[in-house]
Amino acid sequence: MEKEKLDHLRHTLAHLLAAAVGKIYKFDKVKLTLGPAVDNGFYYDIDFGDQKVADSDLKKIEDTMKKELPKWTEFEHKEISKEEALKFFNNEYKQELINEISERGEKITTYTCGGFTDLCRGGHLEHPAEEIDPNSFKLDRVAGAYWRGDEKNKMLTRIYGLAFGTKEELDAYIFQQEEAKKRDHRKIGKELDLFTFSEYVGSGLPLYTPRGALIRKLLNEYIEELQSEAGYMQVWTPQIAKASLFKKSGHYDKYKEDMFRVVSNYSEEEFYLKPMNCPQHTQIYASQKRSYRDLPIRMTDFAMLYRDEQPGQLNGLARVRSFSQDDCHIFCTEEQVDEEIDKALQMTKKVMQTFGFKYKYRLSTRDPEHPEKYLGDPETWDKVEAWAEKIMIRNKIDYIPGPGEAAFYAPKMDLIATDAIGREWQLSTVQIDYVQPQRFELEYTDKNGEKKSPVMVHRAILGSSERMLMILIESYAGNFPLWLSPVQVKVIPVRENHNEYAKEIYELLKGKDIRAEFDDADSNLGGKVRDAKNNKIPYWIVIGDKEIEAKKVTLESRDVGQLGQMSKEELVEKLLEEIKNKK
Repeated sequence: MEKEKLDHLRHTLAHLLAAAVGKIYKFDKVKLTLGPAVDNGFYYDIDFGDQKVADSDLKKIEDTMKKELPKWTEFEHKEISKEEALKFFNNEYKQELINEISERGEKITTYTCGGFTDLCRGGHLEHPAEEIDPNSFKLDRVAGAYWRGDEKNKMLTRIYGLAFGTKEELDAYIFQQEEAKKRDHRKIGKELDLFTFSEYVGSGLPLYTPRGALIRKLLNEYIEELQSEAGYMQVWTPQIAKASLFKKSGHYDKYKEDMFRVVSNYSEEEFYLKPMNCPQHTQIYASQKRSYRDLPIRMTDFAMLYRDEQPGQLNGLARVRSFSQDDCHIFCTEEQVDEEIDKALQMTKKVMQTFGFKYKYRLSTRDPEHPEKYLGDPETWDKVEAWAEKIMIRNKIDYIPGPGEAAFYAPKMDLIATDAIGREWQLSTVQIDYVQPQRFELEYTDKNGEKKSPVMVHRAILGSSERMLMILIESYAGNFPLWLSPVQVKVIPVRENHNEYAKEIYELLKGKDIRAEFDDADSNLGGKVRDAKNNKIPYWIVIGDKEIEAKKVTLESRDVGQLGQMSKEELVEKLLEEIKNKK
């Protein structure tokens, strides 16, 4: 089903939900507010007064929706005056909306279907009873929500529903959500001892254990290896900077509320923790005179970044206040942009193949209704948006439009990756930026001796290392490939008299930089193997009489079971080859 029709279906169901609630809980005892379509479904915020509604009540509401659906044959649209609207909708929430609509000079409209009338601007299915499969939607959960998202307002009851074009799509989504719960990175991260949070340190500020820090380091090193091969140079920048830097870049006006302010005991200067790397990178470029012969200059930076996220939005590693990003900023001539972006896209393709992610791109452009949100002249925006589209087409990349998703200084080519259970995540981005170099008055001397402003290409592949680790934990369900596993092989002697040979194998692996663990605990073999499985170790080696007699090892795999006996040389060759190929 096309997106617009699906949005209309979901919005229609929000109205049907409100009608069912009014029928069960009585319209004169509840106050209906807003009910939009959202990703995967819909919701409606309702003031139930003294009545309580819980998840256990959802079935009767859903059953009422399905019972009422056949009566919803057609929507009737009507324009009414402000006075009529205020009289008809006798609750403070609707009246607040009516007054705002009137102040904006917009028409006040109602939509009626199945005997239920609601304040609405439109966007429904024309014939709900015919177009909605009653098995394609399901009420999902009850939550609290402040009126209009403002914590100063009253807490309302939000009822969420899921809705898709078909029952099969709904079932697939529900299965995906159940699978996601099993793979929750917070649960697996604790079980595998990868990261933790502390109330003393602060919410949204992750602490990595040795195992988690190792995975994070391996991810970063992989990207750095690819970047180094492509001629990118590592830089390092402070984690704080003066407010004047962000005022110059434009971030101060656009993002000040999301930045952490730093106060000095000895100076009245205003500082902020760095929320992004690009402004500081412009100052490295500006530190010397540049010639066209110096370009392109490719800077990479894994420095820590900080953003003041709202406490209610924090979510494990998915949404944090401290994170690092595999940032790269390329300063180049206009003629070099295409080649630099093509290189970045190919590098990104290789990384996505390594992780087994299918992907597409979103071409994120301006919001045409709010030009005031963007810096730079419209002609340059027109040029760069068209340019980005040509790049997508030339590279034969599937892409979807993303109006309103651009950065305030440039359109974006955003990669949307699909993980192992079908969820989509925005990861890498590429941006062609004329605004920042001009605001910072960056220059280079061209071959004719004239001063020109460079183009600044922004590029990230993983995006946030924290968020990428979350995605990988859940996509792999904690079963990391060999190259990323904190412990790659566990060596298990059956009994104490097997320890000497087992220790020899362990030392051999360690000598080859294979991350091995030697389990000589005084416990039975079954317990040791269970421990290896519970810790999701890719391989374990069992050493007993047969192995010592044959001077071989018996290798077992987490993923495919027992692989049988092999020589020490075959073992090392197999493991090193798998690590090298990042399998």
